[in-house]
Order: sequence, then structure tokens, then C-alpha cells
Amino acid sequence: MEPDLFTAAAEERQEKDPSASPLAVRMRPRTLDEVVGQQHLLKPGSPLRRLVGEGSGGPAGVSSVILWGPPGTGKTTLAYVVSKATNKRFVELSAITAGVKEVRAVIDGARRAAGGFGTETVLFLDEIHRFSKAQQDSLLPAVENRWVTLIAATTENPYFSVISPLLSRSLLLTLEPLTDDDIRGLLRRALADERGLKDAVALPEDTEEHLLRIAGGDARRALTALEAAAGAALDQGEDEISLATLEQTVDRAAVKYDRDGDQHYDVASALIKSIRGSDVDAALHYLARMIEAGEDPRFIARRLMISASEDIGLADPNALPIAVAAAQAVAMIGFPEAALTLSHATIALALAPKSNSATTAIGAALEDVRKGLAGAVPPHLRDGHYKGAAKLGHAQGYVYPHDLPEGIARQQYAPDALKDREYYTPGRHGAEARYADAVEWTRKHLGRRRG
Repeated sequence: MEPDLFTAAAEERQEKDPSASPLAVRMRPRTLDEVVGQQHLLKPGSPLRRLVGEGSGGPAGVSSVILWGPPGTGKTTLAYVVSKATNKRFVELSAITAGVKEVRAVIDGARRAAGGFGTETVLFLDEIHRFSKAQQDSLLPAVENRWVTLIAATTENPYFSVISPLLSRSLLLTLEPLTDDDIRGLLRRALADERGLKDAVALPEDTEEHLLRIAGGDARRALTALEAAAGAALDQGEDEISLATLEQTVDRAAVKYDRDGDQHYDVASALIKSIRGSDVDAALHYLARMIEAGEDPRFIARRLMISASEDIGLADPNALPIAVAAAQAVAMIGFPEAALTLSHATIALALAPKSNSATTAIGAALEDVRKGLAGAVPPHLRDGHYKGAAKLGHAQGYVYPHDLPEGIARQQYAPDALKDREYYTPGRHGAEARYADAVEWTRKHLGRRRG
């Protein structure tokens, strides 16, 4: 780092009085081995290990990297560890406040440090997606000539937010959302560590679970909430953080919802049954309970996709595309914005006309197959493309429907044992009414009904 007078004074004060810094800052890992999660990026020989000076590398230089991941997963933390562990000159910029002028100043300083002292420079650029194309272009010569080793952090998809030339000159490292176990370990370390709360308060299991829900995989959010709740408990003369104290501190009630127990399935069942019953308000209530309790949004999206076919089907052919699009969007954006997408899909499904005909149709067909009602494929429907098929009678007598004016041929398609079986019984709700008319017409023209 190259701190100014005021930054140096602030750091000196924080060393004398650690509580002057937020808990999330005090608990930042000092080495890569203390980093929680992201183990796929911390294996021996990884780019991050090499950035902190592990391994000689020989003639192979250290690569610039772009760290991409959700908030609170450790992008800034990894850069901080590099700044403390490396013997290189470390400079930090934020794309929120810096521009081309500041970038060029860093590059000029890096070239002087390399030429005058043989010192390499690591540039950490936070929020790189906020840089314009021209601003990102200004980094290219320095990265390409390795005047600086760039560590860039972004929460946005780099393939959309970072220019291609810069991407091609850097390694893209994807950070995964932290698991509950990762956050739990971090909280417990903060409670006991000398840099943290020094065992001043205890954290009961129910309070810890609520903290995990609040965190939503964000380490910074978890530590911020822990520090606020611990402060409130100590002010009240308590030696543990009660659930009530945490709820009051973060202004967020604990939802009684066990993601691995009965309530997980009970609430999910209530959501689907409310959609089936067309009660949009009840459906939104159960959706909100699942969201607030920290349910995996992908699980909710999967249930909605099933509901779209199980309970709506052809009564509203747009239901399934809406549910599928919601699932894809949820996978891309995550919470909190995913709540909007799930609400969109839930409302659409709840208010859609309902039909379970697709469900009952495949159920009846499967039942017959399981009973052994199958039979041979009629000869005229069998594959006739291979040599000798005609001698076996395969594909002989097959009528091509497109050759007929009505586009339908009066011929048998089902095996003999099932030629008169009807599985699909369409409803008359919504768009399925036209399917009911269509199936009646086609069955008549296939010769399966008189008239």
C-alpha cells in the first residue's frame, strides 16, 4: 500500500484500539490458509498462491486475475491477504472513485518502481465493472507488459462487463457463494478470536441459525449483524446473544422454518397447493416465508416448474415457459433480486386457469406400461431406413400425413393391445378448450370414433 498521512494515522489508531475498526475488518484473514471457503482457488500452485510468493515459478510470471463472485464471498479479502503477504508494491483503487488519471498515475509509479528498484506492483481494482470501456482500455498496456499485476474484483458477469482484450490477458477466477458451514465457522472464530469479541458473549444455536439466514452467504453481512447484536447484549449486561436481542438489533424476525425438516416440506406443499387453488395471496405468503427463512431460490423455482405442468398444463401453455424462465433468471441473479422473479412466476401460476390433464394422461399411460400393456410397434411405423427393412415389411403401407389435404392419415399408431385406449382427457378451462376440440377432431379422423 501507499497510504497518505491521514490513512497512516487511521491505521495507527486502529492498531492501538482494534474496536475502532468494524468486526468484519478486524477478522479479515491474514493468510490464505485463514480464508473461509473458496478452497477451489487456494490449491498449491494456484494463481493466488503464486501472487503471495508461494513457489518460484521459474520463467513463468504471475498472471493478472479477475475475481468474480457475489458480495461478501471474499474478493476484497483475498486482495487484502495478497497485500499483507506479498513483498511486492501494493496499490488499491476503486472504480467508484478512480478514473483514467488515477490509473495512469499508478502505472507510471509501477514503471518507476520496476526500473529504479526492481519492485513489482500489484494493483487491486475493486468494482471494475463500473469502469467504462475507455477506462478499462487504459489498463491494457500495463497488464500486457506486466508493468502491474492486476487483481480486479467484480460482482457482475465479466463477459458482459469487462472488455475482451482485458479478459484475454487475465485469468478469470470465479468465487462461489459461501455455505452455511463457512459462515458458521467464521462467526465462531469471530466470537473467540483476540481480534474479535474475545469470548465476551456466547451465541446460542437458535440465534446462530437466525444469523445464518440473515447472512444469506455474505460473510460481511454476518459479521456486521454479529457485532451489532453483541454490542446490544453487552449493553444490557447479558453474557449471551439471545434470539430476541438479535431480532431487535437487525429488525428482522426469525421465521420458524427448518430447511432440513418438516417445515421445509410443509411450507413448500402449502405454496404449491395455494397455487393449485388459485389463491394468489396465500401463495405469496408462503413464498415470502420461504424467502425470509433463507430457502434456496433454486428449490422454489423447481417447485414452480413442476406446478406449471402438474396443475396448469395446457390450460395456459405460457405457464411452463414462465416458470422455466424464472428458474433460469434465479440461477443467474440470486437473492435478493430473485425474490422479484419468484413473485412474478408465483402470481402468474396462481392466476392461470388450471388443468391436471397432462398429469393424469401420463399417469394412465405409465400404469398400462407397468402392467405389461405394450405390444409390438405396428409394422408400418417401424424404421425402414436400413437395408433389408422392406423385406421384413417395415415401413410398408405408411401414409405420410403431409401428403394429405387435411394433414392427418387414417392409420393405426398404437400397438394392437392399446389401439382404442384414450389417455388424454382435456379440460375446458382456458386455452385447453381448443385442445379439447382438436383431440375430438383428430380422433374422429384417425378412425377411432364414428361420425
